[in-house]
Amino acid sequence: MLVSRVLPDPPRLDALASSETISLFLDFDGTLVDLAERPDAISVAEGLHTRLEKLSDRLGGRLALVSGRAVPDLDRHIGQPKVARAGSHGLAMTMADGGPIGPEPAALAPDVVRLFRDFAASRKLLLEEKPHGLALHFRMAPLLEDEAADFARNLANEHGLEIKTGKSVVELVARGANKGAAVHAFMQLSPFAGSRPIFVGDDMTDEDGFSAAAGIGGFGVLVGERHPTAAAYRLADPAAVHEWLGL
Repeated sequence: MLVSRVLPDPPRLDALASSETISLFLDFDGTLVDLAERPDAISVAEGLHTRLEKLSDRLGGRLALVSGRAVPDLDRHIGQPKVARAGSHGLAMTMADGGPIGPEPAALAPDVVRLFRDFAASRKLLLEEKPHGLALHFRMAPLLEDEAADFARNLANEHGLEIKTGKSVVELVARGANKGAAVHAFMQLSPFAGSRPIFVGDDMTDEDGFSAAAGIGGFGVLVGERHPTAAAYRLADPAAVHEWLGL
């Protein structure tokens, strides 16, 4: 349930991990790295790859990155850490050893891709093409937000797709793309099964992860400010996330 209230800091991670078996699900952009004007312009802290692997080891392998980025794009920025990963808002999932979970999802139809490309070019918007989705970024053209959202929504309705909205972005994805669904899928598998899930994220698409974690006895941690939210706790920014995680 989404609520508007002042959120406290989460309990210390080492205290949680020492008192119960927990799993961590971490968003990437806006959570582990600061947002940038372009998706390819983010700055990743040196050694993040190694520190995430060490954190996963501390948790017995119960760490997963759950991102709107495609898994190959995520790996391009942080290497290929030996942690579980869900990309494209949960459509594509891998275990820590790189083994896929479920079948490879289908790409969007060529006609949809063409229409999105044409719209982005005509409005001079940044189009991010992913294996399983298309994202229009309007951070540098905020006045086009409503037009971009309407275009994506109409196209989604016509082709049986869904849209995801975030910070200065609207994305077209296949039905079923849901970070909460990714949490539920991981929680059915070893080593996550039977643990208490904690989801950390900053954007609207992370609300599904917060709700999923809460529904299994865990909780969400919101990064930054947004109301209402299903998260139970809050951290100020990615730097605070790194400190809380001990990275």
